[in-house]
Amino acid sequence: MGSGSIRRSAGALFRGVLSASRAKAGTFTDVPTTFSASTASTDPTAPNASATTGNAGRAARHGFPLRTVAALASSGLLATPLLAGTAHADPKEPKAPKPPAKMSQIGGDRLGTPGVQVAQTPGAPKLPGPDILTARSWIVSDAESGKVLAAKNAHWQLAPASTLKMLFADTVLPKFPKDQKHTVKPADLAGMGAGSSLVGIRENLSYSVHDLWLGVFLRSGNDAVHTLSAMNGGTEATVTQMQRHAKELNARDTHVVTPDGYDAPGQVSSAYDLSLFARSGLQNPDFREYCSTASAQFPGDKGKDGKRASFGIQNTNRLLSGDYDIKPYPGIAGVKNGSTTNAGSTFTGVAQRGDRKLLVTVMNPEKKEHNEAYREAAKLLDWGFAAAGKVEPVGRLVGPRSEDDGSGAENAKDKGKNADRSTQAALDGAGAKSGAWTALGLTTGALALLGVVAFAVHRRWPLPELVRGRRRSGK
Repeated sequence: MGSGSIRRSAGALFRGVLSASRAKAGTFTDVPTTFSASTASTDPTAPNASATTGNAGRAARHGFPLRTVAALASSGLLATPLLAGTAHADPKEPKAPKPPAKMSQIGGDRLGTPGVQVAQTPGAPKLPGPDILTARSWIVSDAESGKVLAAKNAHWQLAPASTLKMLFADTVLPKFPKDQKHTVKPADLAGMGAGSSLVGIRENLSYSVHDLWLGVFLRSGNDAVHTLSAMNGGTEATVTQMQRHAKELNARDTHVVTPDGYDAPGQVSSAYDLSLFARSGLQNPDFREYCSTASAQFPGDKGKDGKRASFGIQNTNRLLSGDYDIKPYPGIAGVKNGSTTNAGSTFTGVAQRGDRKLLVTVMNPEKKEHNEAYREAAKLLDWGFAAAGKVEPVGRLVGPRSEDDGSGAENAKDKGKNADRSTQAALDGAGAKSGAWTALGLTTGALALLGVVAFAVHRRWPLPELVRGRRRSGK
């Protein structure tokens, strides 16, 4: 539709994913929504009606056609992360909670110690300070070896928001072929929370599994999640399967209540577990395709001639698709973002520079600036690429229970109870404890011991090469 069409966004893509056919023009004004201006909880596409007017002007200043701006403003879409951020915190809010004094030690005991953990060595770049990295919890690690370069409160159990959709994808994505079709029934969309982020699925219309996963990853659509859950035996069955899969991945901080990450009492995960979900998902080429897609066309309503229209959707991961105040991160290739009232902003990303592939997870920055979670993730990636090979690891991302039993074997499926005991021993790890911002007091001997004990049995998970470029899906 000419000037109202979505803009192509740069992002890093995994090599080996076939380029899709060029998408036809579509507009964000076509995206159906059911949001309420009074809704308090916001996932990546939930609107903030109070911000609409200011965002409309800001959008116009940044090159959006006035006709499109007017349409977006009237629909509330200008308050989505496409153009706007989560509303600023109330200055009367209570002080931020403190992390537990003792947390899980899976992956090494330093990861269970409150505060920032980094084994700084001479010549290594200095980690940004707490005025820059304000998130309650974060972790930066090597995506292939699993070595954790630095972390803060890595096992703090916090609300995950839509980053939990990575576990949903790990669990459900392998079950259905991409070209399978499903006609949506009213019951499929039941049970979604008020103000849920939606891609715009309509009852009594048919969607391919490929379409539905694009809705999950690009627009964080809870309607797509619930439709796939219905195909998978229902929400309750899917939650049970997700919890079982989290246990298999040794993600012990995670408790699943909803498949979409919507705020719910008792629903928690951690920066460590979210990194496990991303690392596991990235082994799947379909997961890599969806999480690295910057924009796509999504099926719309049927016209009077019986033909389906389509509209453009853009990935709400701003390090992949960019925004008016932030550029795509060089080498980025996914993975998933989220935002709710309880969780604040959450983000897990993967990027490559040279031969190095890094994972970063950021949960709930205290600084409530627009796109702050992405900015802090970018700072951690910058530091991680500069520090890799110059700092000693402070822990590791463990493999699944079926592969990582702590004995050095790559497969422990037939080891029974002994495997469980040795797995737990390995997960409890080793390493000097420190709650300081930078752990400069470690001796050379302690560093050597940490490397021998904690990382002798890590499993390397090769990932395809990442390349610079743009990906659009027209399917």
